[in-house]
Amino acid sequence: MSVSTEVAIVGAGIVGAACAYELARAGLRTIVVDRGFVGGGATAAGMGHIVVMDDSEAQFALTRYSQTLWDALERELPATVEFERCGTIWVATDDEEIAEVRRKCAYYTQRGVAAQLLNGEELREAEPNLRPSLAGGLLVPGDSVLYPPCAAAYLLDRAREHGADVHLGEQVVAIGKHKVSVGGGTIVADHIVNAAGQHAPELTPGINIKPRKGHLVITDRYAGMIHHQLVELGYLKSAHSVTTDSVAFNVQPRKTGQLLIGSSRQYDIAESTVDTRILARMLERAFEYIPRLRGASSIRTWTGFRAATPDKLPLIGRHPDNASVLLAAGHEGLGITTSLATGRLVADQILGRKTEIPIEPYLPSRQMSSAHA
Repeated sequence: MSVSTEVAIVGAGIVGAACAYELARAGLRTIVVDRGFVGGGATAAGMGHIVVMDDSEAQFALTRYSQTLWDALERELPATVEFERCGTIWVATDDEEIAEVRRKCAYYTQRGVAAQLLNGEELREAEPNLRPSLAGGLLVPGDSVLYPPCAAAYLLDRAREHGADVHLGEQVVAIGKHKVSVGGGTIVADHIVNAAGQHAPELTPGINIKPRKGHLVITDRYAGMIHHQLVELGYLKSAHSVTTDSVAFNVQPRKTGQLLIGSSRQYDIAESTVDTRILARMLERAFEYIPRLRGASSIRTWTGFRAATPDKLPLIGRHPDNASVLLAAGHEGLGITTSLATGRLVADQILGRKTEIPIEPYLPSRQMSSAHA
């Protein structure tokens, strides 16, 4: 393959698909290349939770912005994407976590995100299968869930409708200035978007992105066992850990009636095989919150690697030493949520448009010193 184009995107996960969707519908000639298949990497290892997060102002801005873009797209999404506004309940176990729930509620409501405090009784009414001793929680009704691989496929289909070319099973071996080396061929492009997830540093050396391994379990159909995405407040603590293995209660209802169970995080693990030790810890944590899950049947367990940065913010924007390359990687567990915002911000930079939110917190230049413009 030896071709020229305006934009070449490396990666057909949900972030690369979102970039293709935005750039192709803006009228730019766009090519997407992936060594695997659509949504086959971290996208397939994501829970599909569209969630507003508040670890930092920058994280809140990006997740909230992207959530509004998903909400605007909802009517267009096909049934296969399984988009459902089920809401999130952040579950508190004690008075200390109730204090965090109150802080989180105030933060959200001050910024225009609907949130409702739940006491213990209200939590039990909302989710009767949670263990009865819980202190309460925070309901965020605007959060949603979807099926990530089909969402990525939909975005790429829309990109194709606007003229994008998608090449799957093509190994990108190098990225240079205005050039992508693909097997025995070359793509010459005005702009190159590195959306290769955990593999992004292999193509753009010097960026600090490391893989985090995670496990997921999907059950048989148990319609009505839970009604919201349920996440423990302790999830936030486990997400902050950057060196030790961790698990947290995180269970999602699917439209099929199945339950998707997470979550785990492991660093410095290269093997994709299921770690029975970490899996047992993860499931035991889920059983502590929902005792009825002990009798549930699982139909599949799998793992994936999510690309993480030290400051928990993705790299979105031009490489400081190679202006022809833009990064769109490092989203870790928020790639599904923030994919649409990432695509919009990448398109804004290429097209010279003003961004809806400040771009500075996400620029790759924060990780490296530029030798030249």
